[in-house]
Amino acid sequence: MLCCLNPDCQNPLNLSGITNCQSCGAPLIPLLRGHYRVIKVLSDEGGFGRTYLAEDVDKLNERCVVKQLAPKVQGTWALKKAIESFQQEAQRLQELGKNSQIPTLLAYFEEDNYLYLVQEFIDGQTLLKDLRQRGAYRETDIREVLLDLLPVLKFIHERGVIHRDIKPQNIMRRNPLITSPSGGKTNGGEGQLVLIDFGASKQLSATVRTKPGTTIGTRGYSPLEQIQDGEAYPASDLFGLGATCFHLISGISPALLWTENGYSWVSSWRQYLKRPISMDLAEIFDKLLKKDIEERYQSADEVIKDLTYQPPSPHPPTLKNRLLAGAAIVLLGCGGVWYANDFQPLDVIAEKNSFLIKTLSGHSNLVTSVAISSISNGVTLVSGSFDTTLKLWNLANGKEISTLEGYAGSVYAVAISPDGRTVASGNGDKTIKLWNPLTGQEVRTLHGHSSSVECVAISPNSKMLASGGFDGTIKLWELPSGKEIATLKQHSSAVKSIAFAPDGQTLASGSEDNTIKLWGLANKQVIRTFKGHSQPIRSIAITPDGQTLASSSADNTIKLWNLVTGQEIYTLEGHSYSVNSVAFSSDGKTLASGSSDHTIKLWDLATKREIRTLKGHSKEVTSVAFSPDGKTLASGSANGTINLWRVVR
Repeated sequence: MLCCLNPDCQNPLNLSGITNCQSCGAPLIPLLRGHYRVIKVLSDEGGFGRTYLAEDVDKLNERCVVKQLAPKVQGTWALKKAIESFQQEAQRLQELGKNSQIPTLLAYFEEDNYLYLVQEFIDGQTLLKDLRQRGAYRETDIREVLLDLLPVLKFIHERGVIHRDIKPQNIMRRNPLITSPSGGKTNGGEGQLVLIDFGASKQLSATVRTKPGTTIGTRGYSPLEQIQDGEAYPASDLFGLGATCFHLISGISPALLWTENGYSWVSSWRQYLKRPISMDLAEIFDKLLKKDIEERYQSADEVIKDLTYQPPSPHPPTLKNRLLAGAAIVLLGCGGVWYANDFQPLDVIAEKNSFLIKTLSGHSNLVTSVAISSISNGVTLVSGSFDTTLKLWNLANGKEISTLEGYAGSVYAVAISPDGRTVASGNGDKTIKLWNPLTGQEVRTLHGHSSSVECVAISPNSKMLASGGFDGTIKLWELPSGKEIATLKQHSSAVKSIAFAPDGQTLASGSEDNTIKLWGLANKQVIRTFKGHSQPIRSIAITPDGQTLASSSADNTIKLWNLVTGQEIYTLEGHSYSVNSVAFSSDGKTLASGSSDHTIKLWDLATKREIRTLKGHSKEVTSVAFSPDGKTLASGSANGTINLWRVVR
């Protein structure tokens, strides 16, 4: 098929081989600029041209997007000015396209009095389409959106660019494991968010339109200063981001509310939510949606700061200091909700909780993972954090032994070998680091994943390391050499948790694709797939006898599976939000679960009943681990602390 490039053509699609459009009679252009075959209209820009899907015949018919700008202006000066503005914008886009979350500029040119811009084709769908398919987003999803897009806004604002039309239609999620036409841009997991429609047509229309008061943006998503005065600042884009997130979490379009209520909806947005959200996120929404630009966030960094944990005050925390560590939410899927009337300072909670032994404070950001050596004597606790460090602790007295700094970005996961000689960390810079816990020295760095390493595990004989990545792959490594053994590729999304069976012959993996897979390590093939959770898997664990697998999910449940048959045994329900971590005691009789509802639950595996709920964290529980004797439980939290608990049956 071939598209007519007349922007006024009502039926532009034609069969190949025809010389003139069957609808409007305009000559058809088989190859735009000699190598772009335009095959489909993607959108109409309302009198300023169209956006088309095309194939680049010089690149094996690789798909691309062709934006046509056909301004209806009078006079050669206006057209010349339009072309100059477009060229300046294209040059700006060329620089912005170096960011993997902005479409790459492939070409720009003028042909037959029309302006054309060719960009990378994003293989995915808009967040608006995603919203219509899946329904309203959860708080976890909103935090992921914020923390994925804020760095992009920071990037463009630092380069003097204001997008001016942030809305779900202009945000796309790449399909998993897609490489861009420019090469090297890859993503994994559910897919990277990409900000599209960078305003070549909007910038141009602002330049050439002569009607006073004409503004750029979308009512409901664009702030007052932009709609009323035509002025746009970084804070204007942040309003659009807030309106977008409101739309995603409520399912209600701000454009509809604006039509009915004007800007009054921004002060009453809570009434449209189907369920309440955490107070700290609500405060962020309030500030993003301020009608007065002076009261709004002024930079993306300010929002990121409020989504990132700040060191605890020695005094009872105020509301301002209770902001959640949103950066961790992207990785751990936490969606914790708490309410003001439920909140008590941590020291008050501790006084009421006889099971809380000690709180370890040392990390300056969210604790992502905790692991405990299985050696009974000289038990060591290792913790990883978004503050980029690992810490080793003496479990007996709770004192910090040492801090390991690998300069590898955030530490997403930690594991300690059964023989106590190796600590592994999965990092945000796509690497795994191996450490000697006795000396505190880095042994080596392993490279291979194409995105962040989400989870690590060491085999029972301490001779193999497994790592799961946001790229959807699992890698097996030889220890202590660090040689890569194999790459396992069956998951369609990020691998969030992995666990070796006690015999060391099988490996289980849990993924954002809502499934668990059991792998045979001899042939590196999938033995079976466990399906049952309705939301992404957050954590998995296997009993010491190798008979039962536990999985926790963002669907708030824990499932127990027969590892031999693959059959679901039972579903444990009790947490009110995402269950982020599960761990079995060494005797296999007790299961611990940590959740975004700020609690830890202990479960009796024989009766499938809850033993008790441990309350002591003021924010999401991100990770839990038992001591070798099963008498102590360690839990990491989004507030940067680790709690040690006395476990009594």
